[in-house]
Amino acid sequence: MSTQKIDAHLLRKMFLAGAKNLESKKEWINELNVFPVPDGDTGTNMTLTILSAAKDVGAIENLNMELLAKAISSGSLKGARGNSGVILSQLLRGFSRVVKDQEALDAEIIAEAFEKAVETAYKAVMKPKEGTILTVASAARDRALELLDEGVDDLAAFFEEIIKEADDCLSRTPDMLPVLKEAGVVDSGGQGLVEILRGAFDAFLGKEIDYSFSAGPAGGSLTKITKETEEEIRFGYCTEYIIVLNRPLKDNEEREYKNFLQSIGDSIVVVADDDIVKTHVHTNDPGVALTRALTLGSLSRIKIDNMREEHQEKLFKDAEKLAAAQAAESMKEAPKEEKNIGFLAVAAGEGLKAIFLDLGADEVLSGGQTMNPSAGDILEAAKKVPAKNVFLLPNNKNIILAAEQAVKLSEDKKLIVLPTTTIPQGITALVNFVAEMSPEENEKRILQEIALVKTVQVTYAVRDTELYGIKIKEGDYMGLDDKQILFSGPDREETAFQAVSALMDEESGVISLYFGEDVTEEEASALADRLEESFPEVEVEVSEGGQSVYYYIISIE
Repeated sequence: MSTQKIDAHLLRKMFLAGAKNLESKKEWINELNVFPVPDGDTGTNMTLTILSAAKDVGAIENLNMELLAKAISSGSLKGARGNSGVILSQLLRGFSRVVKDQEALDAEIIAEAFEKAVETAYKAVMKPKEGTILTVASAARDRALELLDEGVDDLAAFFEEIIKEADDCLSRTPDMLPVLKEAGVVDSGGQGLVEILRGAFDAFLGKEIDYSFSAGPAGGSLTKITKETEEEIRFGYCTEYIIVLNRPLKDNEEREYKNFLQSIGDSIVVVADDDIVKTHVHTNDPGVALTRALTLGSLSRIKIDNMREEHQEKLFKDAEKLAAAQAAESMKEAPKEEKNIGFLAVAAGEGLKAIFLDLGADEVLSGGQTMNPSAGDILEAAKKVPAKNVFLLPNNKNIILAAEQAVKLSEDKKLIVLPTTTIPQGITALVNFVAEMSPEENEKRILQEIALVKTVQVTYAVRDTELYGIKIKEGDYMGLDDKQILFSGPDREETAFQAVSALMDEESGVISLYFGEDVTEEEASALADRLEESFPEVEVEVSEGGQSVYYYIISIE
């Protein structure tokens, strides 16, 4: 029998190879989302979570098992995004707890580490579901323990059998979750875990692996592991915006503007008419470009991508990050007096952010559809809230677990997660806050109120499918509530109307409609008028949300 063991150097290679294989399959895993919505992001969330750990792993200089385990555990926890990312971080955390005190790993230690990984992950999920990444991880653990009992200690055979069992379990997930079978997909989180295991096994076998990462985590590249690409990029920021002109440009003004852009960057595209100027430029100082543009008019649709880190997440809304950073900077002018209770909300879209701030949120963290903030992001934002007790409003079911991890990471503040799964629930939470009540009283009151909120979200389908008896065509619009697709069709406003109608009852008194960045105010108002005509006893309110991906977010209370 083999006496081969895995030392810290080999384990690091295996971990990074697993991360690399996951990253390479990221988009494919995203497409396994049950609902054919454009924000299926399991692959992205798992990738950003493991790459956060990979960054710390790559930075270790005097490598040993303890430092490696700490980097894997803390790095993945800080970077955990979305439910799948949080569960992955807990699997890695449990695994690391066992291996950190070892000089080298054999089959017995690995089986024990698998067992601790699954135990830790299940504890992190309040209501675990079978047919998910947890089930696949459990199958891998069970097989590892069986092989140990059978006396198998040859690691190549050991890993091969474990991966085979994990893959077999993955193929059975549609039989465990009917919604997977109806959508014709396996569990996306489980698929991600299998890809990590396959990549790690390739490194164990000594296969040649490119350890460069095209989607490096925010904040830096992998020290000593990745191949640098930054040197190939002369101007690092892809900057786009629209100038709403104060007056039409003269020929010489347009020429001077273009010459200015050429002096600070390249890849310049300027398209001007009487009212607006669309600008695209690659530059190392976006602020200079924006300042010059402001001399010509007001700015709209600002989008700034750091091309040296852009591989991280192609759909990130950096324009929203910039606006949030500017707002945060302006709020730092005077120190705030610490209060008893504060609020941190997660939202994407300038209109929604403004609404949350107007209702009393102390901080609004950019995030939501396609952009789930990590536990570390949430923790850092919560630190800015001038309060001893901070209520966290995730406003998205895929951010709740990351918020709960931030609670565990917090040292100087008490963080309390209000499990809001939609923007309307977050707004309801703020509306029902009573400053004179204790945190515990407010939590009880708010939980009761958000349970009464019904939400419709309207987006488009990214593939053909059939769910809940509804045939959906790629490109059609879909109206969804918290659990299912209510209506789908080729007309956006008709889809929104039918989805809202499906949730109306005698208790409904107010419809609040938040329209996204791709919807005009006139279109939203026309929809509101139709709803008022059809439901005359209900008040309809319209607000600009500015959110991406979802054309309408509508609450019914």
